[in-house]
Amino acid sequence: MPAAISLATDNRLLAELPLGERQRLLLHCDEVLLNFGDVLCEAGAPMRHLYFPLDGFISQVFTLGHHRPLELGLIGNEGVLGATQALDVMTAPSRAVVQGRGRALRISVRQWRLAQRECPRLLRAFKRYLYVLLTQLMRNAACGHFHEVEPRLARWLLMTQDCAHVDKLQLTHAYLADMLGVRRSGVTIAAGALQARNLIHYQRGQITILDRTGLELVACECYAAMRADYARLFAPALGT
Repeated sequence: MPAAISLATDNRLLAELPLGERQRLLLHCDEVLLNFGDVLCEAGAPMRHLYFPLDGFISQVFTLGHHRPLELGLIGNEGVLGATQALDVMTAPSRAVVQGRGRALRISVRQWRLAQRECPRLLRAFKRYLYVLLTQLMRNAACGHFHEVEPRLARWLLMTQDCAHVDKLQLTHAYLADMLGVRRSGVTIAAGALQARNLIHYQRGQITILDRTGLELVACECYAAMRADYARLFAPALGT
């Protein structure tokens, strides 16, 4: 298997495509390294590239006025940054910041538009992924309103591990508070409770997941629901 094709299958959305379409798309892609803190697009600004993460992950955040940024969703190797291009919308709906260092396949918006004409399954996969993002956004809104901080933190840690594929995560309490839209003290209490149960270990901005199964039992139902949404629409890709 050519190296480029092997790389593409590290992204689940691309793995959904027939081999021929994947090869044609990869002709227009570059492999790039995404570093922590890189801003890939700004809300309301024209998008120049789409990114298919191979490892690491991207956070989509939105800011209202002088309030702290709030995370809307995570994008890892299950998806793509720039799926809204399938709606013929040129601007980015939110800011995208790299939160987990890793590799990605990058394609310009112009080349993507050319490629989709040759790859009918590509547009179909994008539309399905847009549905996943929409349900994730709605669940995040409801979760933030109805669920307590501890199960929400457990869910977020599980989702982050799914994207990063590592047990050790570089996450400060201040960052987690911004992502969950709560006070830092709330995160400190919730993280302390998870550590007291030996589910995680937290020290100097690093959280180590010790017991994933236990963390899943603590997490709110939103985590299982989000995984089910993706599995239902991309079952073949999840099996790769």
